[in-house]
Formats: sequence, structure tokens, C-alpha cells
Amino acid sequence: MASYSLYGKYKNVRDSSWQSLIDFNVMKLPVSVNEITRQLGIKVIRNSQIHKLRNNQRGFTAYDGNNWYIVFDDTEPIQECRFTVAHELGHILLGHMLVNDIKYRTFEKRDKEEQEADMFATRLLAPACVLHELHATTAEQIAEICNISISAATTRAKRMKVLEKRNKYYLNPLELQVEQKFDIFIKEYLSNK
Repeated sequence: MASYSLYGKYKNVRDSSWQSLIDFNVMKLPVSVNEITRQLGIKVIRNSQIHKLRNNQRGFTAYDGNNWYIVFDDTEPIQECRFTVAHELGHILLGHMLVNDIKYRTFEKRDKEEQEADMFATRLLAPACVLHELHATTAEQIAEICNISISAATTRAKRMKVLEKRNKYYLNPLELQVEQKFDIFIKEYLSNK
């Protein structure tokens, strides 16, 4: 029963990331998290402008009753900043409840919602079906193409190894729609290799 519950959560996160790529008309890598937040009307703020993050925090999401805000640690490399913003988007789009109207991303132990937001960010920034079509399965390839950290790319590469071995792409209509959205990008990328 527990493994089914975990798979159910995984499928929800996976499907939500696919739906986001479709809904926000993402058609190329690296995914522009700024474009997605713009479409949603979410204000993204550099912590250097407001100094609200504590030492162990990478970012947070806040809701004031009318507007969403994402604050991120802009002293981090751009790849980490992109992941943090995508992670915070995950909290919003997955409907995670905010504590005192704020949800933080920290270096500390990860609860279920934090893990889900990480999974969402990974799947949003590095969609497996697109990586499959690009033949990009190593951490180095994924990091370069998706503009994510080598750490996040290593995690994705491990999952890609499992997915490539299984070779069960496009069984879900959402995944097929994602691949179709990226079709021109995939063809251009492969022709330039």
C-alpha cells in the first residue's frame, strides 16, 4: 500500500510538470522559469533586494492574499537559482499549504512537500521525454542542455538510466503532448550536433 501511495504522488508530480510545460507553451530547453512566473503573475524577487532569507534558506514562496511572491538567493550560481524558482513554482502549482503564508526551501531535512517540489522542478527543467529524444542521458549533457547544476543533473541522469532501460515513453498522452511541443527544438538540436 505504501509503495502505491508513493507512486501516486510521483505520478501527480510528473503529470503536473508535464501539464505545466503544455499550459505555459514551453517548446525549448532550457526552460524559462521567468516566462512561466510572468505568465502566472508571480513576482520573483532577488533576496539581495529585500534580505529576508536566513542563512540556511535558498528561497521561499509567499502569498499575501492576492499575489504570489518567490524570493531566491541570488548569490547562488544561476543554475541553482533557476532550480530554486522552479522548486517554489512546484509548491504553488502542486497546491502545497503554506505555513504562515510562507514556504521555505532550505538545506535541511526534506519533508514530503519539499521532495515533491524538488521532483517537480527536476521534471519541469529536464523533461525525460525531451532528454530521451535528444539522446542526452549523462549528467554533463543534462546540465548543459537544461542549464541546471551538475548535482540536479546527476539526479536526473540516474533516473534517465532507469527510464531508458524501461523504454516506456509516450504511454501517457500528456508526455506525448510535451514531446510534440518540443518537436522543432529537438529536430534543430539534433541537426546541429
